[in-house]
Amino acid sequence: MQECMGNSSLGERQRVWQLFVVAPLMIIAAFAHAGSLSETIKKIKPSIVGIGTYQATRQPPAQLSGTGFAIGEGRHVITNAHVLPEVIDSKGKGERLTVFVGRGEKVDAVPARTVALDPEYDLAVLELERRTLPSLTLGNSSAVQEGRAIAFTGFPIGSVLGLHPVTHTGTVSAVTPIVTPLPNAGRLNPKLIRRLRRPYDVFQLDATAYPGNSGSPVFDPQSGEVLGVINKVFVQGTKEAVLENPSGITYAIPIDYAKALLRKKGIATGAR
Repeated sequence: MQECMGNSSLGERQRVWQLFVVAPLMIIAAFAHAGSLSETIKKIKPSIVGIGTYQATRQPPAQLSGTGFAIGEGRHVITNAHVLPEVIDSKGKGERLTVFVGRGEKVDAVPARTVALDPEYDLAVLELERRTLPSLTLGNSSAVQEGRAIAFTGFPIGSVLGLHPVTHTGTVSAVTPIVTPLPNAGRLNPKLIRRLRRPYDVFQLDATAYPGNSGSPVFDPQSGEVLGVINKVFVQGTKEAVLENPSGITYAIPIDYAKALLRKKGIATGAR
């Protein structure tokens, strides 16, 4: 009887401990995490830009195709290679590759040029012809493990309602190998065939992204360090259905690939 009463007393003490000590600490931690993410978003947003083209005689003159973010000394922007237009009619109609800076309807269309391109890892680096922006710090993606919390900020539905960056949160659900397919078989050559035989790791995220999020930075919710670049979404059914029925599965290129591209071109990485 005494042993049973002793076990019961111990169980009661554990329940009291969980109720009055553990539970409040968990609530405090949750609020602290939410507060730190809010502060991080405030630091991240000034570096988030839209990527597209501008043509004065076109209606609308601005066309947004994806997201990018400023790095280094604030004159360079990272985005996806697939976000860039295949053809720009710069001579005939005055179309320009453009980085859109600002918020809402107050947007500055800054001309830019491509200074680095890596189709294999779906990465591109643009240089602004004028203006510098607050830059983000690039982290160490090789240290990212499954289960890590992440966030990303971009323009999921483009500029339908003006330029308003949106932040989503999630976790790294897997680090998985992948091969970037080529647009057509006519571009195959021995070098590319060798690449196809060497898959590289990407982050599979348990998070919802949309087409306009391509090029968005994936960052640590507390420090704001960039860990990857959103580059594709798993689509269920047709591409048109992605807005109505998102899969919640998103892929991101680890930022270490972008850092290697920047170093190769002699561009400041802004990495720790």
